[in-house]
Amino acid sequence: MAAPAPPRIVIDADDGATLAVAHVDPVDADTVRASLHVVPGHLPPGVRTRLVDAVFDDPEVRARRHVQLTLPLGDFEILDGVRLRSVLVTFRAAGSTCLVEAELPASRP
Repeated sequence: MAAPAPPRIVIDADDGATLAVAHVDPVDADTVRASLHVVPGHLPPGVRTRLVDAVFDDPEVRARRHVQLTLPLGDFEILDGVRLRSVLVTFRAAGSTCLVEAELPASRP
């Protein structure tokens, strides 16, 4: 069995500890999947926002029209960040995660 690919996006603390990661995988010419993870416990302010911004600024994501996201269930800061950067199509609970389907705006900076 092959080892999982390292995360594309890593958000670290000032001391080098990893606080959040995201795996980004293209599905086809129009769609990309991203899986967002944060470490348990208290995080410094803005970590979740930085993670969302890094995902939506990633070239693989910017090149697509649709994004499918997996994020921690109940993480409203991440969900709100996704809502601000895209048009939510659907979102639903799936175990301990939230599955989000979103459309990216046609004109992005």
